[in-house]
Amino acid sequence: MKYSLLGQTGVRVSKIALGTATFGVAPGAEEAERVVGAALELGINFVDTADVYGNMPVFDRPGAKPAAEREPAEQILGRALRGRRDEMVIATKSNGIVGLGVNDRGLSRRHIITQVEKSLRRLQTDYIDLYYAHDIDPDTRPEQTLEVYDDLIRQGKIRYVGLSNHPAWQVTRALWIADDRRLASAPVAAQVKYNLIDRAAERELAPACEQFGLSIIPYAPLHGGLLADLAVLDREVSGDERFGAPGFSEAEVSVAREVDRLSREWGLSPYQVALTWLLSRPAVASVIVGPETVDELRANATAADVLLDTKQLDALTALAIEPPAFHHRAGEGPLKPTSADAIV
Repeated sequence: MKYSLLGQTGVRVSKIALGTATFGVAPGAEEAERVVGAALELGINFVDTADVYGNMPVFDRPGAKPAAEREPAEQILGRALRGRRDEMVIATKSNGIVGLGVNDRGLSRRHIITQVEKSLRRLQTDYIDLYYAHDIDPDTRPEQTLEVYDDLIRQGKIRYVGLSNHPAWQVTRALWIADDRRLASAPVAAQVKYNLIDRAAERELAPACEQFGLSIIPYAPLHGGLLADLAVLDREVSGDERFGAPGFSEAEVSVAREVDRLSREWGLSPYQVALTWLLSRPAVASVIVGPETVDELRANATAADVLLDTKQLDALTALAIEPPAFHHRAGEGPLKPTSADAIV
């Protein structure tokens, strides 16, 4: 396994991160614990979870226990890491709907403190390494959210802060607020859907993260399994159908077929090629895979050791359905911040 720095924290995380969104469904609880154990054996030291993962109705599928009978993914993870917690950098999140009450979501002081305490209990730990704002909360000023994160950092309950599914301008605004108020909660990472097919993150988020030293942590790096193996098309549930959304479009399948062709030409597997390409992109530190079995995890982990040359990477980049709207003129790259730079 190879490792990258997480933002400017000095913490090193494995280039392959373990995702737990469907823990308790696929893999089931017992298999999920084996997946966690296999991750540690493979040198994977970065795991991603959230307060809403695992036991939400949106994850229901034939053959799995109904949501009301499933454990939260955090609880499964906490049990699997018992006695080995310090070997893993744990990232979790809040802002998803966790109940029927009007205040059972959001990024308010009230909700964040409640959810941090619940996550700590489920994870069987006294600290969280990386805590994300899961999504945007238009009803709460970011100053309040960053200030409660700052309080939690000073209390030792969380170590670092990240933003998930936030556009570049909000990431930049959060950095400005933290700098202006001298808060310890300046974001160090941005989590976003990003893969060879879905490259929207490259328009503004990636250049902003590269400019200000944040790491990008992509989820869905294999586009719901489509970039892993075309056999996924034969599954009863695949892609975003796992989360109650539509399946794959013809254009997406067309790109995946070309990735499959190129990977075979190069003597590699499609998942190795897709993950290696993503790890080569600016600011990307680690990619979150969501294996349903130990074998899938072991296969995905091999991508950390694959090297593609410039010609191969360029051939893959050219497959994008829609080229990024943001680009630099030939020969130019993003400016590197200096210690004297102010975020304005």
